[in-house]
Amino acid sequence: MTKIAVVFHSGYGHTLRMAQAVAEGAGAKLVPIDAEGNLPDNGWDTLNAADAIIMGSPTYMGTVSWQFKKFADASSKPWFSQAWKDKVFAGFTNSATMNGDKLSTLHYLFTLAMQHSGIWVGTGLMPSNKKAAQRNDINYVGSFSGAMAQSPSDSSPDEMLPGDLETAKLFGMRVAEVAAKVRA
Repeated sequence: MTKIAVVFHSGYGHTLRMAQAVAEGAGAKLVPIDAEGNLPDNGWDTLNAADAIIMGSPTYMGTVSWQFKKFADASSKPWFSQAWKDKVFAGFTNSATMNGDKLSTLHYLFTLAMQHSGIWVGTGLMPSNKKAAQRNDINYVGSFSGAMAQSPSDSSPDEMLPGDLETAKLFGMRVAEVAAKVRA
C-alpha cells in the first residue's frame, strides 16, 4: 500500500481544513507543524517512510508561513543524504484574497520538492472558467500547480466553500493515484 503524508502548517484553521480534505482524498496521514514550527513526535519518521509528501501552508505575505519555513530549513538533513529522492511531492495553499500571491507559495513548495529530487504532481483539474462558473465550483481559483483555496479574512474555517474543499479532496486523490503508479 502506498504511504502518503500531508505535512502542513495552519495559522487559523483554514489550511487545516484543506489538509484534512487532501488527506481524505489521498488516504494520507496528517503531520501538522505546530505554532512553533515543530513536527509532532515521529513526524520525521512518517515523512521518511512516505512514498508521497503533500505539503501545505497558508500564504502569508506572498509565501509560506515562517513555521513552514522552519520545517523546510530543518529538512536539509534528509536533503543532504537525498533521503527523499524520487518521492512524489505536491502542495496546496489558502489565502484571504482570490489571488493573494498563492502561486508564489506553490512555487516555494515546488522548489523545495525539487531540492529533494522529488517528482511533482499538479492538480490535473481543469479550471472553472466559463461564464456560467460559480464560486463554489471545482478548481474555481484555477490552479494547475497545486490546490488553492480562498477564505475571506473574516471567515471561520467552518465557512470554507465546499467547492474549495472538494478541489482539495480530488487533488489528494490524484496524488495518491500518481504515487501508486510511481511506486509500482
